[in-house]
Amino acid sequence: MNVNNINSVRETQNNNQNIFIRKIKNILTFILKFLKWLWNKKKSFSGYIKNIIFRIIPYLKWNTWHSIIIRKFIKYIFNLILVIAFYFFAVFINFLWLFGSSPDIDTDKSPEMSVASELYTADSVQIGRYFKENRVPVEYGEISKNIINALIATEDARFFDHGGVDLKATFSILWYVMKGDQRGGSTITQQLAKNLFKTRKIYRGLLGKIPYVRTFVSKTKEWITAVKLERNYSKEDILTMYLNTVDFGNNTFGIKVACRTYFNKLPFQVNIQEAATLIGILKAPTTFNPILNPKKCKERRNIVLSQMLKYKYLTFREYDSISKLPIVLDYNVQDPTETLLGSYVRTAVSNYLKNWCKQSGYDIYTSGLKIYTSIDSRLQKYAEESVEEQIKKLQKRFNNHWGKENPWINEKEKEIPNFIEDFVKRTSLYSGLKKRYKNNEDSINYVLNTPRKMTLFSWKKREIDTVLSPMDSIRYMKRFLNAGFVVMDPYTGKIKAWVGGINYKFFKYDHVNQAKRQPGSTFKPFVYCAAIDNGWSPCDRIVDQRVTVKYEEDGKQKTWSPHNANCEFTGSNMTLRYAMARSVNSVTVQLSEKVGFKTVADYANKLGISSKLKPVPSIGLGSNDVTLLEMVAAYSTFLNRGVYTEPFLVTKITDRNGKLIKEFKPVQKRVLSEETAFLMVYMLKGGLEEPGGTSQSLWDYGEIFGDNEIGGKTGTSSNYSDGWFMGVTKDLVTGSWVGGEDRCIHFRKEVKMEGCHSALPIYGIFMTKVYNDKKTGITKGKFPKATVKINKDCYCPTQWEKKDTTKDDSDEAVESEYNE
Repeated sequence: MNVNNINSVRETQNNNQNIFIRKIKNILTFILKFLKWLWNKKKSFSGYIKNIIFRIIPYLKWNTWHSIIIRKFIKYIFNLILVIAFYFFAVFINFLWLFGSSPDIDTDKSPEMSVASELYTADSVQIGRYFKENRVPVEYGEISKNIINALIATEDARFFDHGGVDLKATFSILWYVMKGDQRGGSTITQQLAKNLFKTRKIYRGLLGKIPYVRTFVSKTKEWITAVKLERNYSKEDILTMYLNTVDFGNNTFGIKVACRTYFNKLPFQVNIQEAATLIGILKAPTTFNPILNPKKCKERRNIVLSQMLKYKYLTFREYDSISKLPIVLDYNVQDPTETLLGSYVRTAVSNYLKNWCKQSGYDIYTSGLKIYTSIDSRLQKYAEESVEEQIKKLQKRFNNHWGKENPWINEKEKEIPNFIEDFVKRTSLYSGLKKRYKNNEDSINYVLNTPRKMTLFSWKKREIDTVLSPMDSIRYMKRFLNAGFVVMDPYTGKIKAWVGGINYKFFKYDHVNQAKRQPGSTFKPFVYCAAIDNGWSPCDRIVDQRVTVKYEEDGKQKTWSPHNANCEFTGSNMTLRYAMARSVNSVTVQLSEKVGFKTVADYANKLGISSKLKPVPSIGLGSNDVTLLEMVAAYSTFLNRGVYTEPFLVTKITDRNGKLIKEFKPVQKRVLSEETAFLMVYMLKGGLEEPGGTSQSLWDYGEIFGDNEIGGKTGTSSNYSDGWFMGVTKDLVTGSWVGGEDRCIHFRKEVKMEGCHSALPIYGIFMTKVYNDKKTGITKGKFPKATVKINKDCYCPTQWEKKDTTKDDSDEAVESEYNE
């Protein structure tokens, strides 16, 4: 056994000892408090007992049948008291593990309840919540007196007089049961014990497997826990905890969320009739739901009002007028997936924190955490607006292009037969129908082709209510183009904006970090990076010519001849910078072969591409699938002087009181020399500066230029199903992707919907919005300077300023500095 295992065993033993000591301490504390309570009550008890004894003693002295019966009765009563006392004590200590442990109440902190976690941007704008039970706790001072009065009058009229268990109410249950009136005798404190500690679901011992016994034991634990709560908390605390835990229906928990859901008010703003409605719901949240059963809800509300009249919280005049009023709602149920900003961010954060939650023991759906992201609310807003603005236009063009024809086509641009039919068989809907109808195809097809009411996405109205069959609805939704857009700070790794698609409610698949697609020419910089880091210069030249590559794949000898986008070879002896700017395939493939396909894959991996890359001749043309987030992280390495920074979305987590739980720091690693990284930024600028550069469409967005340097690279997959653009400035690295949900859904080749026409405009629109808003703190400017070594014969017009330095005989290089 190693040292770590020994320490682990010792730590477990210490924990077990601490738990045992704390249990003994709690038992002794309870006994002492009970004795103290008896001592305080001794006068009233002693007087009561003396009175009974003095009345009975004369009879006990007689040796008559009356005295014998009384003595036996007293003996039975005494034995019964002993049995009851022992039973309660046995339940309390979990005698022989028969009853299960009782809830442990820690006086140093409030009992835990399931509380929603909140998601914030870096500038403290709430953009989402996570919950299983939609709850936001409030303090006692935030609750209207109308709610308190309605609750006490209806649920526990003697709340301020008992110590957790109302014996009068408990014994009165028998009377009401005999009359056929089913009533509850639980106090508010007992209900709190049941709701808060789930005494009827957990804490079960061996006897918990016996149905009726289980209920009785659970009830006993509620009594004991109620007494504990009364000893440790004030009446106001108990009322507050109760109102924070109860269920109001429609996944609405706690008084604050209930007030917001049903009346769009805060708890202190609620009037008498609204308070009575809310308290009335508690008896049966479904039966008395004001949405589902408004008539029954009103009847129940009036019962609550009559209770308030009975206990003098209302006058008869108030009761008479209020009971005649209709229930007026301002219903606003909250969907946890619907947020004003960053709907995709909410899911991304949940996935990002999955491992952390498992290791730390927190649950983002119940622990009431405050999660702060790196997202900038302004940039997020502009990102979402930019995606919408471009895709709306593109979708209109796409619809006009295809008309009534279906856009799912094969490589020969022929419609794929049974595409929708094959797709639906992979859905959960189809699996459910197969199970329901026992694989009866006729029944399944009947359901799939029967029209029904449904809500679908629409660019015009966001949502449309229509009547379609499931099959037709899939045909309709498959025609939509989608997008992914992500913005990152290259120096810190903080993600500033994240848009995973066009609408989270209808398209939940995230195109930032879930979707893997071919990046096309946006992958080419990794080829040039591998070359430059191994001695090549941006000014070195390769001829644009037809090339045939021989290679081996899966043990077979193969050849491959790539072609350029325009299917022409110029024969020009072009610089690497010019070739990358114009995205010349022949040069990229020749360079890949010279540096090695495996080398290209290795460089891409260490720059930040974690997807599996096949080192084939087409690797440099983006034939492997990658995610948009990987691409942005890899490009950020160029801006960050060769240091790879792992993208991170969450900066810190606090509890609901603001106490720091976890702070996340960037994970960085140097993977390139500063010189190579700088030269790659220079190469990326070529897309806008070199004649015929593929990024020159960005000049259409003139406002983003003017004493500003921007680099970029477009990308298009071979069948035009994917359009990419990667943009870099001194502050931000941005990735944009556009395409159909399926690779076979795209424009025909004749349209040539390249990345410069589909994805680049999103970047242009976004950067225009960002630069026009000075509050973002993002400004125009030039890339950082760097001192590099280049061959003295290298000449790139307007880009280099040579300096007189001592000649280096080993590589005939001079120190040069980029001229800003």
